[in-house]
Amino acid sequence: MSRTRTAILAALALVAGTAQAATAVVPGDVGVKAVPCTVDYKVQNQWDSGFTAAVTVTNHSAAKSSWSLKWSYAGNQKVTSYWNAKVGQSGAAVTAANESYNGTLATGGSVSFGFNGSYSGTNAVPTTFTLDGVTCNVDDGGSGGGSGGGGGGGGGTDPSGRVDNPYTGAKVYVNPEWSAKAAAEPGGTRVSDQPTGVWLDRIAAINGVNGGMGLRAHLDAALQQKGSGQEVVQLVVYDLPGRDCAALASNGELGPTDIDKYKTQFIDPIAAILADPKYASLRIVTTIEIDSLPNLVTNTGSRATATPQCDTMLANGNYVKGVGYALAKLGAIPNVYNYIDAGHHGWLGWDDNFAPSAGLFKQAATSEGATVDDVQGFITNTANYSALKENNFTIDDSVNGTSVRQSKWVDWNRYVDELSYAQAMRDELVSVGFNSNIGMLIDTSRNGWGGSARPAGPGPKTSVDTYVDGGRYDRRIHVGNWCNQSGAGLGERPQAGPAAGIDAYVWMKPPGESDGSSTAIANDEGKGFDRMCDPTYTGNARNGNSMSGALPNAPLSGHWFSAQFQQLMQNAYPPL
Repeated sequence: MSRTRTAILAALALVAGTAQAATAVVPGDVGVKAVPCTVDYKVQNQWDSGFTAAVTVTNHSAAKSSWSLKWSYAGNQKVTSYWNAKVGQSGAAVTAANESYNGTLATGGSVSFGFNGSYSGTNAVPTTFTLDGVTCNVDDGGSGGGSGGGGGGGGGTDPSGRVDNPYTGAKVYVNPEWSAKAAAEPGGTRVSDQPTGVWLDRIAAINGVNGGMGLRAHLDAALQQKGSGQEVVQLVVYDLPGRDCAALASNGELGPTDIDKYKTQFIDPIAAILADPKYASLRIVTTIEIDSLPNLVTNTGSRATATPQCDTMLANGNYVKGVGYALAKLGAIPNVYNYIDAGHHGWLGWDDNFAPSAGLFKQAATSEGATVDDVQGFITNTANYSALKENNFTIDDSVNGTSVRQSKWVDWNRYVDELSYAQAMRDELVSVGFNSNIGMLIDTSRNGWGGSARPAGPGPKTSVDTYVDGGRYDRRIHVGNWCNQSGAGLGERPQAGPAAGIDAYVWMKPPGESDGSSTAIANDEGKGFDRMCDPTYTGNARNGNSMSGALPNAPLSGHWFSAQFQQLMQNAYPPL
C-alpha cells in the first residue's frame, strides 16, 4: 500500500527544472544580460467585478536577497488582498515586494505570488513589468481557468496522476445544496458560488439524509461541474466512535467501543464509492476526523480540562485506530488526498500541546496499516474562528518590558494567529517523520473578523493587555470559544497556494451552518446540548471561565442558521 510519492516527485521536480531551463535563459549564457527577468502574469479566475491573478517572476541576472516587481494597470483595477508578497498600490501603479521568507531569488530561480483584485469595464493584463527597476520579458501565456485559484503551490504529477497540491490548477466543487441555501439569503448570491466541504457526519449521510444528496450524488454533480478541467471535491470524514469527547453539540452516533462498526459501516462504504473508476478523474480531498486526536492531548489525564470521555478514548485507542484505518483505506485510492485535522493555534499552540500533538498524529498515521505516504497534509482551524493573520502585534512584541505572551489573550501561547501556527506545525510534522512535501489547509470560512469593529492599528501601549486587545482582529471573548461566535465574519475566499507551505485556504465548514443549538433540542442525530453554545453560559476551564460569546436562537449543529450567515456576510474580511 505504501507509495513512494516523495522520490517520484523529487525526480519530476528535476525534470520540470530541466524543462524550464529550456525556455528560460541558462545562467552564464550570453542571453543573461539581454533577458534579465521574465514575468508570467495569469488571470486564473474572473467574475463581474473581480479577479484572481497569479504571477511568477524568473530571475536571469545576478542572485538577489530581496526583490521588488512593479507594473501599472491601464484600467481601474485595484488589488484587494494578496499572498506570498507584500503588494501596495498608488493609483494605477502596483508594487509587489518579497516577504521575509522568499526574498532570496537565485540566478535562474523563480518566485510566485498571487492576489485578488476588483475592476469594472475591462481587465487588461499589464504589458510592462520591472524587477528592481529593470524591464522584464513578459510570458504571454494568457489567462488560466479555474475558480478559487491562487498563488504558489506545486503542481508536479507522478505516474499515477497524483499532484503535489491537489488545489493547483483546479476548480473546487460547489455544493448545490449549500449554494441554494446561501443564494436564498438576502445578499447571499455574493458568496453562493464558493466551494465548501461536504460533511459525512453519520452513516446515513453516505446515502443521503431526508432526501438530500448522498456521496455518489455529490460526486456525480462534481463530474458535471468539472467539464474538461480539473476538479477538487472536499469531504469531511467525521464519525469516530465516541466522537468529540470534550463537547456535546458535536457528539456522534457511535459509542466509544464501536470501532468495528466505524470501519465496516462507515469507512468501508465511503472507500468503495471513492474507488469507483467513474470518479477517478476527480481530486478527492478528505478531512479526516476533526476535533479527535487533539482532544487526546489536551483533555485527558490530570489536566483541568480533562473529561472522562476523553480519558476513555485515550485508553481504548479507538481514535488512533479509527484515524489510522481511514487513512489506510482512503489512502489506497490514487486520487484521494488525506488531510488530518490539526486543531488550531488557540488549542495546540502552547509548548505542552504542540510537540505532543505532532507525535500523536504520527502514531495515528502509522497505525492500522497506514503509513505517512497516506497523508497529503493537515488542516487547521476547521469550523473555528482563529484569525488568519494578526497584523497589529507579534509574539515578539513587548509593552513596558512585558511580553505579548504574558497578555491575558495570548496567555503564553507561541502563536498569535493561524497562518504562523500552520506553518510552524508543518515544520514540526516533517521533523517527526512526515513527508517533506506535505501541505497545510486553513479553514477561513469564519475567521475574517471584519466590519466596523475591526481595529485599524495597534492598541494603546498602556499595558500589554490594552495593546493586544485593542489591536487584535479576533474579537472573541476567549480564544477557547468555538460555538456560533458573535461578531464573526467570512474570511479569505478559497484559493490555492496562498502562502509558503499552505496548499489552500478553504471553506471546509459551510458558512451558515450552526455549530450547535443555544438550548437543548430533542433530535435523532446523536447531538447533545453544549452549554458553550448558550449565550448565557459563564464558561469552564477550557475557556478560562469566560462567557461563551455564542449567538442566541441557534439550531442544531449542521442546521441552517440564517442570522449567523447574515452576520458572516456583514463582517466579511476581505469585505464582500
